[in-house]
Amino acid sequence: MALRTLVLTIAIMALLSSMSHAFDPSPLQDICVAVDDSMAAVFVNGKICKDPKQVMANDFFKSGLNIPGNTSNQLGSAVTAVNVGNLPGLNTLGISLARIDYAPYGLNPPHTHPRGTEILAVLEGTLYVGFVLSNPGPNMKNKLFTKILNPGDVFVFPIGLIHFQFNVGKTNAVAFAGLSSQNPGVITIANAVFGSDPPINPDVLTKAFQVDKKVVDYLQSQFWWDNN
Repeated sequence: MALRTLVLTIAIMALLSSMSHAFDPSPLQDICVAVDDSMAAVFVNGKICKDPKQVMANDFFKSGLNIPGNTSNQLGSAVTAVNVGNLPGLNTLGISLARIDYAPYGLNPPHTHPRGTEILAVLEGTLYVGFVLSNPGPNMKNKLFTKILNPGDVFVFPIGLIHFQFNVGKTNAVAFAGLSSQNPGVITIANAVFGSDPPINPDVLTKAFQVDKKVVDYLQSQFWWDNN
């Protein structure tokens, strides 16, 4: 019962945080290339609405968040997402949810959500979490905010900012995250920079990171694990 109450609370908070006013709707996908074809039935939010007469209760239901994710990977973490992709009833509601499992010393690596603010609540274990602000003025470093979280603690990661969670305990950890988008997206920094397809030109990364080309070649040759 406590778990259900916590998940519901996160969902309500994420929904409230999504309320904003703008001239254009926020994009819910990475790209949306215009096409001059009236028969191309793809809307800006990437989903087509179901005929209301065919809607069922199951369109608003998903089970399985009681099942731990498989953390037997290089990162020692697993994200089980609930978004419009696997819960159709979320379409247009501006909210989603995720369960995150961490093995001892498991890491949810630095990443961003380009379309959603995240609020994280810890159920089990001890997490070291943080996020980095966007680029400041000249000759200034990006500011890092960090905190050690224990069961019952909550932390917010503002939309679009790089953030992470690391299990600093010797036991498994579990957290639930609410996000202010039906499809917040995720960009895992290391994967995107060193594991893109096709690869980014090594000369670009060598200059950007100020390292020897051999270091870039090595990093681009690695397998970058996706814990989502």
